[in-house]
Amino acid sequence: MNAIQQHMLDLYRAARTDTAPPPRPGDHDLRTLREARGHRRFRAVLAGRRIGVRAADARRASC
Repeated sequence: MNAIQQHMLDLYRAARTDTAPPPRPGDHDLRTLREARGHRRFRAVLAGRRIGVRAADARRASC
């Protein structure tokens, strides 16, 4: 069963039980990636590594 089929089954179940439908597959991908990046930075700070502010600014400027 692929993601679309699972989503359709979840929609059917939600409709039968009068609950909120689940989000579509892929709706929260960007948020998940941003959270993972933030978690990586947080772990770097805990480990005592410096985060390159200039490198991060350069990456943002090139986008």
